[in-house]
Amino acid sequence: MMKFRFRRQGADPQREKLKQELFAFHKTVEHGFPNQPSALAFDPELRVMAIGTRSGAVKIYGAPGVEFTGLHRDAATVTQMHFLPGQVSLSPPPAPVNPVPPAPPQAGSVLVGLVRQGRLLTLLDDSSLHLWEVVHHGGRARLEEALSFQPPGRPGFDGASGPPSLSRITVVLLVAAGDVAALGTEAGSVFFLDVPTLTLLEQQTLGPDEVLRSVPEDCRCGKALGPVESLQGHPRDPSKILIGYSRGLLVIWNQAAWCADRVFLGSQQLESVCWERSGHRLVSSHSDGSYAVWAVDAGDSPTAQPAVAATPYGPFPCKAISKILWRSCASGAPFVIFSGGLPRASCGDRHCVSVLQAETLVALDFTSRVVDFFTVHSARPEDEFDEPQALAVLLEEELVVLDLQAPGWPAVPAPYLAPLHSSAITCSAHVASVPARLWARIVSAGEHQSPQPASSASRWPITGGRNLAQEPSQRGLLLTGHEDGTVRFWDASGVALRPLYKLSTAGLFQTDCEHADGLAQAAEDDWPPFRKVGCFDPYSDDPRLGVQKVALCKYTAQMVVAGTAGQVLVLELSDEPAEQAVGVASVDLLQDREGFTWKGHERLSPRTGLLPWPAGFQPRALVQCLPPAAVTAVTLHAEWGLVAFGTSHGFGLFDYVRRSPVLARCTLHPNDSLAMEGPLSRVKSLKKSLRQSFRRIRKSRVSGKKRVPAAGSKVQEANAQLAEQAGPHDVEVTPVQRRIEPRSADDSLSGVVRCLYFADTFLRDAAHHGPTMWAGTNAGSVFAYALEVPAAAGSEKRPQRAVEAVLGKEVQLMHRAPVVAVAVLDGRGRPLPEPYEASRDLAQAPDMQGGHAVLIASEEQFKVFTLPKVSAKTKFKLTAHEGCRVRKVALATFASVACEDYSETCLACLTNLGDAHVFSVPGLRPQVRYACIRKEDISGIASCVFTRHGQGFYLISPSEFERFSLSARNITEPLCSLDIRWSRDATCASFRPRESPKLSQANGTPGIVLAPQSRDGSPDPVRSKGADTPEPPEATLSPVSLDSATSADTTLDTTGDVTVEDVKDFLGSSEESEKNLRNLAEDEARACAILIK
Repeated sequence: MMKFRFRRQGADPQREKLKQELFAFHKTVEHGFPNQPSALAFDPELRVMAIGTRSGAVKIYGAPGVEFTGLHRDAATVTQMHFLPGQVSLSPPPAPVNPVPPAPPQAGSVLVGLVRQGRLLTLLDDSSLHLWEVVHHGGRARLEEALSFQPPGRPGFDGASGPPSLSRITVVLLVAAGDVAALGTEAGSVFFLDVPTLTLLEQQTLGPDEVLRSVPEDCRCGKALGPVESLQGHPRDPSKILIGYSRGLLVIWNQAAWCADRVFLGSQQLESVCWERSGHRLVSSHSDGSYAVWAVDAGDSPTAQPAVAATPYGPFPCKAISKILWRSCASGAPFVIFSGGLPRASCGDRHCVSVLQAETLVALDFTSRVVDFFTVHSARPEDEFDEPQALAVLLEEELVVLDLQAPGWPAVPAPYLAPLHSSAITCSAHVASVPARLWARIVSAGEHQSPQPASSASRWPITGGRNLAQEPSQRGLLLTGHEDGTVRFWDASGVALRPLYKLSTAGLFQTDCEHADGLAQAAEDDWPPFRKVGCFDPYSDDPRLGVQKVALCKYTAQMVVAGTAGQVLVLELSDEPAEQAVGVASVDLLQDREGFTWKGHERLSPRTGLLPWPAGFQPRALVQCLPPAAVTAVTLHAEWGLVAFGTSHGFGLFDYVRRSPVLARCTLHPNDSLAMEGPLSRVKSLKKSLRQSFRRIRKSRVSGKKRVPAAGSKVQEANAQLAEQAGPHDVEVTPVQRRIEPRSADDSLSGVVRCLYFADTFLRDAAHHGPTMWAGTNAGSVFAYALEVPAAAGSEKRPQRAVEAVLGKEVQLMHRAPVVAVAVLDGRGRPLPEPYEASRDLAQAPDMQGGHAVLIASEEQFKVFTLPKVSAKTKFKLTAHEGCRVRKVALATFASVACEDYSETCLACLTNLGDAHVFSVPGLRPQVRYACIRKEDISGIASCVFTRHGQGFYLISPSEFERFSLSARNITEPLCSLDIRWSRDATCASFRPRESPKLSQANGTPGIVLAPQSRDGSPDPVRSKGADTPEPPEATLSPVSLDSATSADTTLDTTGDVTVEDVKDFLGSSEESEKNLRNLAEDEARACAILIK
């Protein structure tokens, strides 16, 4: 059945233009720690770090604010990553033309200049190789996958009867200054790959048979060498590479002479190999927990006995040392850094990286698995020693950096990549426009929590690139509540999410399990010498400590933290440590109702007496809800000195100035027994579930028996003819709205309080306004209370008089849909300002002359009622029109990009389908709709938080927040430069990558801007503001979005711009041209490039 009405005037062009100036959807940056990291790389020239993940993402980080992201086409695990070295080497020609002599001299190659390439080679678990480049093309700077290579051989096959085929790649080494890559395979062969074209050099394959021929017969242990475990280039002679096989054989292979220079016979299974800087020694680690130092220049070949052999944690059986590094120091003893090697029986479940220097040995004990590690040391060839500055360890759940130049090797605070999920995130909130005074106090409190030694440099060693973004005009705080009872404060003003301060509430309660600090201190003298490092701690002492709701008043530095066991804690920021007792008050939300028995967890027992509190937020009052159910809503009004809280049983009001309860209201339905079980109870009501099942069956039978109108009725035929005659400009055809069945009054958890709100408005009559409190429940009920607040919170008369609350209005929505939010609009249709904003002239005073209205947002519709009569004014039925339900709503201010003085306040909404809607206020007219989150991502939708200026955050993984913007003006995205030095010859020979495919609007990409360089590598002052030139200029580009690694929906447009001329200019011969053109045609369909702003 269709309904017809005369259409109003068409879309207003001016309004449509205004919408474009106000609204735009961008996914800008991913905050936090990459989910499931699998590979690590570091570029010592550019000072940038790359992290690969199991989902195929590539994330590159430099100085704070310098970061960008790439994503492989296939969601395969990144197993290895290698930055191309900073020197470009040509193939060894018979007669070099205009060579630039390097320092020190290197045999077998001709260098054309020192460059910083900004290129990255990645290996996936399917043995495919991918070359990524930061390029400037078509007016855009971006990170692109220039080429990819798939092994031609069938994985797992490497027959001995025929020529070796490329099986599964186990290790990659960039040789000859980065233009050739050596590929070690599982079958023991070493293949060589031309990196600029990613094509195999078929005449240079080194098979295991050739290696065995270089080994004396009496030293051959069997016919197979095993997989290639390690490939290392000689630090002084690029024509030589060190090949390590899993069965223990080490071979220094001379590529120029195509023979083995030296052979070392290890007796244990090989795990890793590392050169000493001078090239005179090498160190190998083995599966039995030992490592060996081999002298390269002394003795005969083959060498069966190492110069030094040690088992650091012996003599008992130990785990394998999976990786080892040797770093020399001018002061004397070198650093030996290795992972694993611990006693298998007593420490088999530990995750450690050990640092050994002279007689000092420390086992860095982590709480998650070690992925990889590297040292930041001198990379200049003329330096004699490594002189390591820092050690960076990538773990599955965090990144830890240690200062190796300071005594005790302290940890360096990370300006980004902090583990958001150090304890599981249970709630989050955003505070915009934080005053400078409060910001400085929070930062100071955080510095007191983790003071750094005066002797420690404590400087972040990954400093590549430059952050070109302007300093934010306003400061934003992101608050995250955690399962262990902590609240963490994050600087969300820019691209880097920087930790500021951590508040812990566990010290106020007597938990079931006390902290194991004493055990850790007692074990310091034991062997091995463990040292706890890192902040990731997934275990909670007591699940009742979990933080459920957080509210902060940014003008008075007061906040409320509510937890899982019904605890509501009121805190105030103090710059000095204090020792004080905390007053406790209990509020019975059941109001002595009979027949209700709480079956859930017990309340937390608070500590009594004077308790020490460090500088920061210190508790002032503790309110305990009874029954001790999880708090579902909380709000704070610091100007009135009131805090409201709600659970699944009801809501209460507390005066924390007088420290006395004001109101308690039970919202339970008589049949709501499920609310008495609590979130930690597994008790199910069989009678209740059967009753609900039969009710649904009965409803479906009744709806199926309803009479369906005849399809060919005369009325419908007449309406159809009228619609055809009227034309599209005169008649609008709209479908009949979906029928929404009203919910039963005794549904489970109908008494849950979903929202609480304070407002100074008209409730009793139209002549007098005053303080009010609003509460919305799961059953579609809204309670409005008129409050009598005697005086301001700071007045001396306040403690003598009590706050009074009187029920003024009660609204029951027809379909009993849960109430998500309540907001009061003033006479101009604007939301009321926050506490203290109007009284301190920090915001425009509300219009108290005209009639106020209240906006009630339920899961199914938005509705505006007039005040004080509470009569319906306007509404929008979202579920009836769109078939979705509301999950998150917020009032946000959207500023225009065309006019700085124009802005609109609108209602932002996120639905259960993951769509973000924006509605006008108070007209409730739909403005825009964007696909924001995948509808399957339930946790992401539940974690979404809107800001006051049109941005938002949601969890894309347990450790990452995705940041998005609905505003065309207020966008927080990376804008950075990377100093890439391009030599003229290298630029001419560089392959032009394929056009980047366009990815669907999803998780955002940080951007990068190339800084122009002169011939000597320094920034060119003339070209710094120039147009598109062959040398990459510095430009500010429009934002581009892409899918996150955690997103499953990716749409690729594989339109390329590679021409025949482009390839022929690069390739040397016509045969190579035809061969590589065929490869390009096959690979172009699966191109995957990431646009960079």
